[in-house]
Amino acid sequence: MSGTKNSSQFFTIGLVTAWYSSNIGVLLLNKYLLSNYGFKYPIFLTMCHMTACSLLSYIAIAWMKVVPMQTIRSRVQFMKISALSLIFCTSVVSGNISLRYLPVSFNQAIGATTPFFTAVFAYLMTLKREAWLTYVTLIPVVTGVVIASGGEPSFHLFGFIMCVGATAARALKSVLQGILLSSEGEKLNSMNLLLYMAPIAVVFLLPATLLMEENVVGITLALARDDSRIIWLLLFNSALAYFVNLTNFLVTKHTSALTLQVLGNAKGAVAVVISILIFRNPVSVTGMLGYALTVFGVILYSEAKKRSK
Repeated sequence: MSGTKNSSQFFTIGLVTAWYSSNIGVLLLNKYLLSNYGFKYPIFLTMCHMTACSLLSYIAIAWMKVVPMQTIRSRVQFMKISALSLIFCTSVVSGNISLRYLPVSFNQAIGATTPFFTAVFAYLMTLKREAWLTYVTLIPVVTGVVIASGGEPSFHLFGFIMCVGATAARALKSVLQGILLSSEGEKLNSMNLLLYMAPIAVVFLLPATLLMEENVVGITLALARDDSRIIWLLLFNSALAYFVNLTNFLVTKHTSALTLQVLGNAKGAVAVVISILIFRNPVSVTGMLGYALTVFGVILYSEAKKRSK
């Protein structure tokens, strides 16, 4: 019995490691490509990610049967998934744009405020009220980011607005998903949702890329002639973007909600430390204290939410 328990522990540790590596890997690679490498095409980059997610989702579900395939049952359900896909696109593109201007550490600090936006949207759209204590815990979450913004040596207003937009869109997607796909017949697990959302996202992103990032394919091919690494970086980065979703799904499936929350909070902090070591972006004590306050607020928030249930 202890053998199976040990192997399942190893499996979980392996999964969490893969989840962390793919998550932090995508973040750092995006940052490297968009600002250090000088590949200035966040929409095209997101389109590469979505194309990879479409192909790999299909392989994982249709061929490898990682999860049973769920079909779209109605036109209404398709429209709902398209709406979620559009918000999902907006979130990823805005996040990638923000990485061009902001260090990963600050990007993560803003991203940690997701619970604040989730609570706001949940209240506005479903009039679902949380216990007052839950709202109180959101004060340090927001205050922390305000402090971190004031103390951020590399603060950039446009990057900041994009990052806040990305965080808000991510929260809006999760609230909407709960509302739109709540009936039993329409519920999709996250892997199947990605299978349908990713190709729809490509359809949205293709015209946006052509309009806003002219001749990006030609430029990328020209870059590849000088430096073939760019093609491998894009392919690897896009495959990693799918593995973020896959490992996220598997970690959710094989661990408890609480473990997931703790790991999620720690992941941001790990990403911040690694990014500072790699990119050596200047950080201030104020910035770090602000970020710490936000993470502390998020932990309090998850505690308060758990107790109010």
